[in-house]
Amino acid sequence: MQFRMTYTGIRVKDLQESLRFYTEILEMQVVEPLEPTPPTNGQVVTLRSSDSVQLLELNWYEEGSRFGTTYSNGEDLDHLAFECDNLPDAIGELERRGVEVTVRPKEIGDELSWNEAFVKDPNGIWIELLQARRKLTAPSQGGPG
Repeated sequence: MQFRMTYTGIRVKDLQESLRFYTEILEMQVVEPLEPTPPTNGQVVTLRSSDSVQLLELNWYEEGSRFGTTYSNGEDLDHLAFECDNLPDAIGELERRGVEVTVRPKEIGDELSWNEAFVKDPNGIWIELLQARRKLTAPSQGGPG
């Protein structure tokens, strides 16, 4: 089984304010536009700095969403994302190893582009596991891949 780090998602209190900070002050570019995510009762936007393949996902959740607990300063890491080739097999193997599965495959996710699930690391950090229906690749210098 192979896992590949894909991006980092942080939870934000105010999505528009955070988007302005990262795009206007840190000069990051939007690579996946702001979209509502009905299964999570939230919104998400993905950013990247020029000349970098690293992605930053800003996540905001409505009050009451199971994905967004009460926001506490310093607890803004939302999740880390890893791509895998076979999501059901990966979840089965992780469960056998005692890893807590928080969200099972296909409970959320765009059926056309990926399947996803979430597990927790020993510290309670959510780890998103993605199985791409279309290959997720590192973006080229000229734009998203």
